[in-house]
Amino acid sequence: MGLAYHPVHSPRLLRRLLPKQLHWQGDPGGSVLYLTFDDGPVPGATPRVLDILKSFDARATFFCVGDNARKYPDLLQRLKEEGHAAGNHTFSHLNGWRTATPDYLEDVRKAQALIGGSLFRPPYGRIRPSQVKAIAPEMDIVLWTVLSWDFHPEVSAGQCLDNVLKFSGSGSVVVFHDSPRCLDKLNRVLPPFLEEFRAKGFTFEPLTPDRLRNARSDGSSVS
Repeated sequence: MGLAYHPVHSPRLLRRLLPKQLHWQGDPGGSVLYLTFDDGPVPGATPRVLDILKSFDARATFFCVGDNARKYPDLLQRLKEEGHAAGNHTFSHLNGWRTATPDYLEDVRKAQALIGGSLFRPPYGRIRPSQVKAIAPEMDIVLWTVLSWDFHPEVSAGQCLDNVLKFSGSGSVVVFHDSPRCLDKLNRVLPPFLEEFRAKGFTFEPLTPDRLRNARSDGSSVS
């Protein structure tokens, strides 16, 4: 399936059709952007992302794979110490559509024991209603407003930058990946992206339960 079928900006209709427990954006007040990074922490990529964020005094949310958190606890500790939030991205990066709910929930619990916090993002954005029902009472399930497509081999760094510049705005939850295959694009995209929005008066903050719950559940305030 081509990229034309994978929108950068999460469609409003889709948000309205899916369970209301899913969060698509953060609090839009005060010109705040919510940068998120999936699939780490890993050597090379995660430290570089942390260095870039630090140079712009920006905070973000890292949705960590539990097995990576197990292997690289020093990186998990570093990102927390530098003011970023850590979220659960399952232990084994599971596709919820292809995983029985009891197995999926056990994988989430295994990751939670290592990562902590109350934020969860399903890998690939794929999660069954039964999984949502079980997880939502205890955790905030976060999807996204803007998907950078940094992970796709056919999307250039220039296209990735265009994606996030064009579609991001107050309250947007923007997805990048702190993984080795995305590092070259992150080096080219993150600094100009942060510079552009900082010049417009934006700040970059980690997600919190309050910032999620203050956002409108249907995302209608996002252009």
